[in-house]
Amino acid sequence: MHRDHPLMPFFLTLAGVGMLSLMDAFMKGASLAVGAYSAAWLRSALGLALVAPVWLGMGGKWPHRPALRLHLLRGTVSAFMALSFFYALTKLPIAEAIAISFIAPLIALYLAAVLLGERIKREAIFASILGFAGTLVIIGGKLGREQATQEMWWGLAALLFSALLYAWNFILIRQQSQLAGPAEVATFHSGVSAVLLGLAAPWLLVLPEAEAAMHIAASALLTVCAAAALAWAYARAEAQALVPIEYSGFLWAALFGWLFFREAVTVPTIAGTVLIVIGCWIAARAPTEQSTI
Repeated sequence: MHRDHPLMPFFLTLAGVGMLSLMDAFMKGASLAVGAYSAAWLRSALGLALVAPVWLGMGGKWPHRPALRLHLLRGTVSAFMALSFFYALTKLPIAEAIAISFIAPLIALYLAAVLLGERIKREAIFASILGFAGTLVIIGGKLGREQATQEMWWGLAALLFSALLYAWNFILIRQQSQLAGPAEVATFHSGVSAVLLGLAAPWLLVLPEAEAAMHIAASALLTVCAAAALAWAYARAEAQALVPIEYSGFLWAALFGWLFFREAVTVPTIAGTVLIVIGCWIAARAPTEQSTI
């Protein structure tokens, strides 16, 4: 019987995170060319075209009402999460955007308390303080070296809004996983986003030229491939072992930001990222039997 190499889940997680960071770089270029809305909608539509045949080929059937409700809710949340994040990428360097988005797991701790009734540990509160401090370091460093502009403030606001929705997305994924398989989740994730964003297409859609169209197509393919790689990896290794690799996204983002847009990574961005990652690490390592507040 063939057995997978024990390091394969780690390599695939690293590759999956890298593919998502490369997708962000392609989407930044596409968003600058045709706008965040057009880039986001076309990516969702192409993603649906790629994954729906797979789901149907696996015998996919229309979901029952509880699962459908979650599909609709997560698709809506994800649509605006992606739209606001891609808009933020047009205003901020990729590495800074990725670094600040790392606060989403910490926000998710509090949303889990509100939406799922989970109790917040003392460690989680300390982790949240570190994450918030890291965010302030990154933003403060940016304000210290650049003149604050309305465009920058809009980018930061969109990024924080996206992080909030990303945190809610964590909760919805946890609920979805109990009711539907990965192929169904991926199909409705792209499908609901495509339909919802498509409502504004008659007024807002800008058709891309060849280069931007190739970037959007590559983004859709990278999104599907990354989802498959991460799903395979997380099915074969413990989440606590793989989650730290997710933070390699900052390194990938710094690399692709420099290669595509010549974006420099600053010391405050690195320092703030370290604080946020430490906070996420503390929250993830907190024992379940620890006293709570």
